[in-house]
Parts: sequence; structure tokens; C-alpha cells
Amino acid sequence: MNGAENRTLSRDALRDKIRGGWAGQMIGVAFGAPTEFRSNGRILEGALEWKAGMLENTLHQDDLYVEMTFSKVMDDLGLDATCRDYGRAFRDSQYHLWHANAGARRALNQGIEAPWSGHPKYNFHANDIDFQIEADFIGLMCPGLPRESNRYCNRVGRVMNYGDGLYGGMFVCGMYAAAFFETDPRAVAEAGLACIPARSEYGRLIRDLIDWSRVSPQDWRRVWSWVQQKWDRDDPCPDGFQTPFNIDAKLNGAYVAFGLLFGAGDFGRTLEISTRCGQDSDCNPSSAAGVLGVMLGYDRIPDVYKTELPGLADQKFDYTSYSFNDIVKSTENRALRVIRNAGGRVTDSEVQVPVQRPKAPRLEQWSPGIPDRRIPCSAPEWSFSGPWTPTKDGRSHSGSGAEALLHFDGVALAILGGLNQKGGRAEIYLDGKRQKLPLDAYIVERTHDNVLWQTYGLKPGPHTVRIVTVDAADPRSQGKEILLREAVVYRAAP
Repeated sequence: MNGAENRTLSRDALRDKIRGGWAGQMIGVAFGAPTEFRSNGRILEGALEWKAGMLENTLHQDDLYVEMTFSKVMDDLGLDATCRDYGRAFRDSQYHLWHANAGARRALNQGIEAPWSGHPKYNFHANDIDFQIEADFIGLMCPGLPRESNRYCNRVGRVMNYGDGLYGGMFVCGMYAAAFFETDPRAVAEAGLACIPARSEYGRLIRDLIDWSRVSPQDWRRVWSWVQQKWDRDDPCPDGFQTPFNIDAKLNGAYVAFGLLFGAGDFGRTLEISTRCGQDSDCNPSSAAGVLGVMLGYDRIPDVYKTELPGLADQKFDYTSYSFNDIVKSTENRALRVIRNAGGRVTDSEVQVPVQRPKAPRLEQWSPGIPDRRIPCSAPEWSFSGPWTPTKDGRSHSGSGAEALLHFDGVALAILGGLNQKGGRAEIYLDGKRQKLPLDAYIVERTHDNVLWQTYGLKPGPHTVRIVTVDAADPRSQGKEILLREAVVYRAAP
């Protein structure tokens, strides 16, 4: 519930903190961009330095322009825009997308409306980092208002994520909301944690990190090793199986918190630690520096990082109608409306924000199980009939008249292959029963995914999947190709 007390910020301070949040995001993604996914499962060593010219690259970064798609929906339709409204805007976007974002755009283009576009039934990447890296704009418009932040996260985040993938955005935005009135990074991390279910895997990981950071407050590397040993395992994303790559929201969210907890308010050190933690090492320092940018305000961000920003401040971010100055103004205007709607007061000189305690949403968790084995199309578990053409790493067919049969033992399955603008369709039979969800290998341009079809929640034991190609395709497809490469099988978690 809202408390009876109000907290006050001058309008100048509010604007300075919003500017600091957007600038921090830009600086963080520019700092980490050269290292993205180049240090997976290990600490990034070697020199890290800020260089002239780095900041210009931020105008072309999906870490920033994707969240502006949703900002535009709010600016055009108002704060009552629905999950479906955000989904339709995302469906029609033209930039490159991967993982949960790609899965969502693919589903949306197949006629599956949000929030189902983010549900694991249609999006096997539901636990990935995507909403976490594009949620910052929500926290920036909810100063001191974590319940409002969660409300907007629930609408936007379900376009592409579910469960822990959704909680990643809520955690980050909860930290932003707290950062407007808090000077202690540890208190900010605790406030973010209070916005998500404590029993979720995401919540348990962040709780471990905060507790361990008290045990070893001066040695972030030691705590990093503890996090790795317990939490960097069994990522369900097929791309991470049997590799050190991990695009899971909760692990990368911990790396955001690492920078804040061990950076202790030092901007440069916060950037460095979030980046050195590895994996998505441009998105993570972007969120960490964004939160700290709110805590400090734009004016207190060290000048070395801001030198080039005035010269870029009126240039548009790719695929948007926003410049830095535009998005700061837009965010401030939305923040004023959110404050009023929450029962606060806005005058020409200040804002009075009601004290609002975080409230975590109802627990929802999803996992297909533990990745167990890859079954390439050359393996004896597969059999093919009809005119399949061998490829470098699989089998392809165009049109009808071909079948593939897979025997597997597990509780979930992801069939991987080619998704492109020449994709066709196939019927799927699971254990002899025709499935309502067919295999559709068409995907719109600049959308990068490889999960042709998935199923989960199976009883442990042997199963069969039969794929029957048909003479059909999405009306936009330039062909009817089905390209199979392999399957990833999941076993039940202990």
C-alpha cells in the first residue's frame, strides 16, 4: 500500500536523474560493447579503458532503441496501453532481434498475440535476458514507485518473456525506482529484489549474491566464483548447452548487481566490474551504469564519459524518432503522469512522490528441464523417408512428400534448424498424436532464431516425434523449405 508520507524532489533534480539514467545506459553499453559474449564462464581479464569515439556507437545499439519502441507506444497511446498494443508495435519493428525477442516477433507474425508471444508454449527463450535489457525506460519513469514499475513491466515484459525472464525487468526497474531517493547501492539492490518473488530462481540467486557480498565485501572475484559454482549451470537455452555461453536473465542480472554492490558508488569501478563478469557484457554494464546514473544524477557522472554526449544529444537513435534529448524529455513527461496517477503532486518547482513499498507478483516459474543431449540428424535416433537432401549439418526438403522420425527419451525437446524467408510448414505428431502447433519454418527478415518446434512437460521416458512436410507456407514465404539440423533433449530436474 502507499504510505501516508511523501518524498520530494525538485523538478531540476528529477530531470538530472533521468538524464543520468539515460546517459549511464549509453556509457555502459559503449564501454562493454567490444567485449560482448567474448568472456563466457570466466572473468574478463586484460585492460579495459574508455576511448574517444565510443559513445557514438550507442545510437546503433539494440540495448537502447528497442526500449524506445515501447516508449513510443506509451507516448502515442498513453499509459493505459495494453500488452497487445506493445506486441503489435514490436511485431512491426524492423531491427535485428535474437533469442526471446526473436521468438516473440516470430510468434506475433504468426498471429499469436501478446502476452502469449512471451509464453514458453510459443517462445522457448522465455527465460532469456531480453526484457531485462529493454526495461530500463520503465524504471526511469517510476521514481520511487516500484508498484507502478511492476505494473508496466507486467504489460511490456510479457511480450517476449515469462517467469524469471519477466522478473529480470522487474528487478532492474525496481532498482531504478529506488535509485531516485537512495544513495546506498546495497539498499538499491535490496529494493530491486523486493520487487520479485523471493522463491523464484532469480530471487534466490540475487539473495545469494547480496548475502555473499557481505561475507566477502572486498573480493568480488571470490563471490563471482561462488555464483558460478551454484548458478551458472543448466541454462535451458539450446545455444548454451555444452558451451559456456549463457544468456539467462538471472545470471546476467546478477552481473548487473555485481557492479552496483562492489562498485560502491564509483562510476568507473561499477562499469568495470559488471563488464568483467562476462557473458552479455555490454547489456549488463548498461543497466548498472543506468541505475547508478540515476543515483548520482547526470551532473555527477565523471566528465570523461560525457565529453562527446552534447554533440550526439540531438541525433536520432536507429529505428526511432528519439534523440537523447527527446527521450529524456519524453521520460520526464511520463514520470510526471505516473507520479500524479499514484497520488503524488507535481508543481512547477518540485514533485512529491508517495512512499510506495514494493510488492512482488505471484510466483511463476518455467523450465523445460535440464539439457541432456544433442541429437544431430546423422544420429541413429533419426530416420528419414522421402526426398530429403543432405546438407552440411542436416537434412532439407521443399514441399510435401517427406517424413522424419525421431526417437528420444526425456521430458522436453527442441528441434533446431533453419528459419528464414523461404521456410515452409510441416505437421507434427508427438507419440502418434497430431499437434495443434505445427512446424512453421518461415520467419520475417532480421529475426534470428533456430528453434523450429518445441515441446515440454512430457512424462519421463521414451517418445517419438514425426515430422510430415506439407505443400504449404506462410503467404509471405518465398519457398516451402524445411531444414532440420538437430534436436536438444531435456531430462527432468532432480
